[in-house]
Amino acid sequence: MSGKKGSGAKAAGAGSRSMAVRVKTAKGRKLSSTRWLQRQLNDPYVAQAKSQGYRSRAAFKLKELDDRFHFLRPGLKVVDLGAAPGGWTQVVVERIKSDRPGGAGAVVGMDILEWDPVPGATVLVGDFTDPASPETLRRVLGGQANVVLSDMAAPTTGHPPTDHLRIIGLVEVALEFALTVLSPGGVFIAKVFQGGTEKALLDVLKRNFATVRHAKPPASRSESAETYVVAMGFKDRPQTTS
Repeated sequence: MSGKKGSGAKAAGAGSRSMAVRVKTAKGRKLSSTRWLQRQLNDPYVAQAKSQGYRSRAAFKLKELDDRFHFLRPGLKVVDLGAAPGGWTQVVVERIKSDRPGGAGAVVGMDILEWDPVPGATVLVGDFTDPASPETLRRVLGGQANVVLSDMAAPTTGHPPTDHLRIIGLVEVALEFALTVLSPGGVFIAKVFQGGTEKALLDVLKRNFATVRHAKPPASRSESAETYVVAMGFKDRPQTTS
């Protein structure tokens, strides 16, 4: 795994446009599947993830967010929600150096899907919306967190308003947990859909954090509706109502 900042994917993409791979529609394969496969084969971030040992191209989204906002540092304690297959967890371990002997940092990741161990992290399989999950995370982490990350997403329905409400529901659950586990000055980052965060949720974020921004990292596909809310400077006095 590379410790270098930046993805290098733009350079790879610039040099590979003339060599784009075309995928023929195989018998029994849906057109949508063919398009997905063609996009994967021609995606420079996919190639970079493979060459650098990351489990998914999503690793570069977190790298780019951290390069911009600088919220990952050696020795921090981090919770990674919706962590499978582990790309974000790999980046966190790399940047907080929790895989170093005697390192003070720690990362705990959870996903409802089965996922392989990540050296330097505690990997949990479970449904975060289960009432028992937040306490499990707190116990395993062994104290307060400096950063709570949520890349959770519900299966899409193809109906944008419904998909938006589903992901906002997950953000609300993740934020409720973050307000109970973050240490002063802590950071909360979560995936939302374009259109940003619901006003009520945004109001809660603004009351509890010094700064709240929306950001779409370059590794997030241009056609994707996803973006991220970045809340920094936790005030340590949770306020959920006006």
